Amino acid sequence: MSEERNMIPLILTGIGTIIGTVGCLWYYGYLHFAKPEDALLLSDFTMLKTVPGEDYKLSLTPAAQVAQCVDGVLVMFDTEQKGLSGVLVNNKKQAVRCMGQETPQLQQ
Repeated sequence: MSEERNMIPLILTGIGTIIGTVGCLWYYGYLHFAKPEDALLLSDFTMLKTVPGEDYKLSLTPAAQVAQCVDGVLVMFDTEQKGLSGVLVNNKKQAVRCMGQETPQLQQ
């Protein structure tokens, strides 16, 4: 009772099933292939706490990012890469607010 099975159709079915599943997940948005320009982290930032009477050192060269207050939220723009911008958030993904501009209120 030693029958030889042809394994090629089983292998092709398995490969086709995997390709079909990945294609279906990608089409419906459950799978995303990340590109370098999709990176979320613009740069690492650290806040220096100012304490009266203590000295702290800063670099004389400015950072490659600039910040602007837009609708009450601090938005960062990169000066080296055109079109790269983002909202400054803390480690809990909460947006850093600006004091220079009030948050818009709903008009009634």
